[in-house]
Amino acid sequence: MNTLSIWLTSAYVRGLIGQIIGTAVGFGFITAIRAVMGLDTSNIEPAVVFGALIGVPGSLLGAGVLTDWIKWIFGKKTPLRHGAPEGKPEWSRYINVDVNHKVIGIQYGFTSVLVLLIGGFFAVLFRIELAAPGMQYLTNDNFNTLFSAHGIIMIASILLGVGAMVNYLVPLMIGASDMAFPRLNAFSYWVGIPAVVLILSGMFVGGWDTGWVGYPPLSLRAPLGVQLFLLGFYINGLSSIAGSINLLVTVTTMRAKGMSLFRMPIFVWAAIAASIIQFTATQTVGMALLMVVTERTIGLNFFNPTTGGNPILYQHLFWFYSHPVVYVFILPGLGVISELLPVFSRKPLFGYKWIALSSLGIAFVGFLVWAHHMFTSGMNDALRIPFMISTMFVAIPTGVKFFSWMATMWEGKLSFETPMLFVLGSISVFLIGGVTGPILGTIPTDMHLHDSYWVVGHFHSTMFGGFVFPFFAAVYYWYPKISGKMYKESLGKLHFWLMTPAFWLMSLGQMRAGLLGMRRRIADYDPALGVETTQVLVTVAALVIGWSVLIMVYNLISSARSQKMAATNPWNSRSPEWQIPYPVPEFNYDAPFEVVGDPYDYGLDGSKYVQTIPMPAVGD
Repeated sequence: MNTLSIWLTSAYVRGLIGQIIGTAVGFGFITAIRAVMGLDTSNIEPAVVFGALIGVPGSLLGAGVLTDWIKWIFGKKTPLRHGAPEGKPEWSRYINVDVNHKVIGIQYGFTSVLVLLIGGFFAVLFRIELAAPGMQYLTNDNFNTLFSAHGIIMIASILLGVGAMVNYLVPLMIGASDMAFPRLNAFSYWVGIPAVVLILSGMFVGGWDTGWVGYPPLSLRAPLGVQLFLLGFYINGLSSIAGSINLLVTVTTMRAKGMSLFRMPIFVWAAIAASIIQFTATQTVGMALLMVVTERTIGLNFFNPTTGGNPILYQHLFWFYSHPVVYVFILPGLGVISELLPVFSRKPLFGYKWIALSSLGIAFVGFLVWAHHMFTSGMNDALRIPFMISTMFVAIPTGVKFFSWMATMWEGKLSFETPMLFVLGSISVFLIGGVTGPILGTIPTDMHLHDSYWVVGHFHSTMFGGFVFPFFAAVYYWYPKISGKMYKESLGKLHFWLMTPAFWLMSLGQMRAGLLGMRRRIADYDPALGVETTQVLVTVAALVIGWSVLIMVYNLISSARSQKMAATNPWNSRSPEWQIPYPVPEFNYDAPFEVVGDPYDYGLDGSKYVQTIPMPAVGD
């Protein structure tokens, strides 16, 4: 088969066709039912909603995700199949349904970067509009849809990036052959694809002007596109819940011999904490989204204040999930920082147990602070002070990590390859987010800065420092393990030196605009604010960041094609995944290993972390 035919028969294409067919069937079914009942068929929203829901299983059926489960229902044997589809090259595994955690991790990573580029492109479009007061290129509706889509698409990209790191790395790090539930692992990835399609489709049926938060009553009056946004958001939650269950079971039951909890790689602790949040909080936002969908579609009353509903209820449900989910993004990123610093400092990780437990501490406290997003919402005044105090407690486990990182680097033999540069960049950027956050968690200052561009600058520095920079560090660090090639170091460093100062400029510029009175989520602003120069600089910085990411994409693709093979362990790491050669075996370890020491004892003579368990000779 030639390359084009392989792509045209891939699970992505079959899934998209299945989603279109399922959507059409669902739409037609509801339209026919309404016609028979004598209802108004010109109101297509109920049919669109039902069609979108039917399109999701249509996508999964078309892609082949549900095939084994359907066969099992009818009593047929369904052994796990490994390797490329029959008669197709090895690379075709990555564009089809596969149960191997490494393939799924790479699928997550590829999709994450693709979605990141789409969301970043939307940001560039509306940033160009904001570079000058007045409306130059976009209408208000176009602007509202673009910034709303940018927000949720970037969040989807980050969730996919978390899935990429967790799926690829955790089984390798703990000595497992795969995830505990390989088919569920594939489902977790593939159910997210129709969710992204739904969100993007919403832009073409009126868009939505609610931002990524979808607050009612605005979302109750928004165009039809908001329904697809809400449903896409909801379906993506299924991916999070299924993935978190799989991760928790895998770590609980499949660790290598001798790997006690406090001998696990620190990234695994971060993945556990993030999964606990995903498993316990995602249902809450799912319920809130579903309540808005049903209120619009079939007239149930939850949030419309004119008919007795309470829009503040939505905010409580939404932020009970959406503040902890920030740590779903950040905790794996902080885990990457803690994982890489000892390697490039050649020193033991300072305070390993404190860093491990601080991840759980952040996850726990994250559930107690949600209402600091609501100080100006009109909620009960008595709730403000307790939530302000609980917000301050987040600084304690976060501070543990910062001081441990500084102590790890102190008097270390630091080397500054691209992964280490991005680790240091992430610390600097996350620090900006960290010191600007308490200002928004304190009632008097939040009352002044709420919904200003200060919030935009703080949020972006938290997301970039907590996830995006560490994600890029992880991509460069584990790229030799994934591809067998070494990236071009010069292009990696160019990516860093373009992106880091540009981001400092962008984030600090956004916060300056906020202090001057610039509100977020608006398409135009008064020249009298004095923010025109700042907006130009922020726009230029955003463009530079975009170009730097494209340089990374070019670097990874071109290096995979042309660079020489990388050494088995180019970073001289102690972690188990670096002790096996490329390509990694299908089931990771041809011979099991035993953990006999601590994972980060770099620079200590005679220290050893893992050793291979001798296999008995034939006939013994």
